[in-house]
Amino acid sequence: MSDVRGVLVTHGAMAQGMVDAVRRISGAPDDALVALSNDGCSPEVLRDAIGGALGEGPVIVFTDLGAGSCTLAARLSCADRDRVAVISGVNLPMLLDFVFHRSLPVAELAERLAEKGREGVRILTAPKAHVDRPVPG
Repeated sequence: MSDVRGVLVTHGAMAQGMVDAVRRISGAPDDALVALSNDGCSPEVLRDAIGGALGEGPVIVFTDLGAGSCTLAARLSCADRDRVAVISGVNLPMLLDFVFHRSLPVAELAERLAEKGREGVRILTAPKAHVDRPVPG
């Protein structure tokens, strides 16, 4: 079985920056994760670019906003493919887990990554309780 490939589709330069960070941290090969931006793309052009990046074999497409143009284009590009998952709300912990677990079946990997993404969001320092209260007077 071939390793799952990743396609990251975001607004602006976010995708390239995240892919660069993942490679620097993990040493992942160049073909593990591809970055696509919606900059200057019509919906049709973005959809075609995603379709071209999917290739053969299992793929997970990561997008930034669940209701954004990147996610819509990804869902349309992947609608007729059996071994492709689309995950929105991408973050760095999710992508790092992806590159280290690409040998898992794509359905199992998609579930794992959604959970890792949620776990990556934490409040580490909370504001003091009194700061949001109205000031009397």
